[in-house]
Amino acid sequence: MKKFDVLIIGAGSIGVPIAFYLAKKGLKTAVIEKFPSEGRGQNRAAIGGIRATHSDPSKIKMCQVSIDLIKNMKEEYGEDIDWIQGGYLFPVYTSEVEKALKNILIKQKEFKLNIDWVSPKKIKELVPGINPDGLSGGTFSPEDGSASPLKLLGAYYRLGVKAGVDYYFNETVTSIKHTKENIEKVITDKDEYSAGLVINAAGAYAKDIGAMTGLAIPVNPDCHEAGITEPVKRFFEPMVVDVRADGESANYYFYQNREGQVVFCITPKPNIWGTDTDNTSTFLPLVIRRMLELYPRLRNLRIRRTWRGLYPMTPDGFPIIGYTNEIKNLFLAVGMCGQGFMIGPGLGLIASKIIADKSEKYNFILDQLTLYRNFSGVEVLK
Repeated sequence: MKKFDVLIIGAGSIGVPIAFYLAKKGLKTAVIEKFPSEGRGQNRAAIGGIRATHSDPSKIKMCQVSIDLIKNMKEEYGEDIDWIQGGYLFPVYTSEVEKALKNILIKQKEFKLNIDWVSPKKIKELVPGINPDGLSGGTFSPEDGSASPLKLLGAYYRLGVKAGVDYYFNETVTSIKHTKENIEKVITDKDEYSAGLVINAAGAYAKDIGAMTGLAIPVNPDCHEAGITEPVKRFFEPMVVDVRADGESANYYFYQNREGQVVFCITPKPNIWGTDTDNTSTFLPLVIRRMLELYPRLRNLRIRRTWRGLYPMTPDGFPIIGYTNEIKNLFLAVGMCGQGFMIGPGLGLIASKIIADKSEKYNFILDQLTLYRNFSGVEVLK
């Protein structure tokens, strides 16, 4: 049996950064992953947006830390992860959306976020050619940005290996042996492991891992599609998020990456539950219609490819983070609701301080995002 201080299940957007920061603090850390390499689950389906401008203190703090880590990745570690600090823009065309965003803006200001209401003139400067009809303004957060999900996770994987993390790929967890209070061993189709602490970071499959410990974890995968165009000369900077809902979609968003490609995604309405990652014939007609209504300059861009990934959703749209009451050596880092890429680095560093340093500084995160909360609320900017 292989023995470790910490055993992480899942080598994705959450598990890989946590592993690095724990190993950096001297803990003997291992990661089990059923796929052949890191990031082969939902990380490679992420489109790359990173924002701290959420509506709750926990996600704001984790993503503020993420941005600080990501923007300094090249200088500190020599890893170029295609970071662009282009900001996030939420253009407004209806009074309902304006009211909602201005209400959220008050709370965001309370948390010292760099975000403001901007005029239609400013929006036209940020996104030249955006549809001006009915545009009343919007919110803009210049410190948010984007990076390559594959490059960032690859960087954290390499850093983790250098720090001593052991990775076990092509291994599927088949069972978890536990008493009423502790996990005794994790069994895969190849080996057995024991650890002082086990971290469930299994993404879309967190519920299945939870069931092996006798816990009901309310995380269910929701299917989303995305696409990318050919590269062209840069013509706008921010991630553009249109939160207006229609009969087929709740919102959509797009940005231009460092290579000049426009990357885009849409949130289907209603949710499409399940683990099907095959492309559909309905995605492109829907998202193209909505994007061209907002930004006609996209019309002549050629689409290179589309893909489909999974959002591990909780009932209220917030992650589940923290120790469990039933099993003392189990820590949950699950239910990121499609925001694991932007949360991962910050959560990795914060989790290492909670676990290795026994820090109480971040108890507000554990309190808000506990498994035992009331899931009746809804995250506004999920």
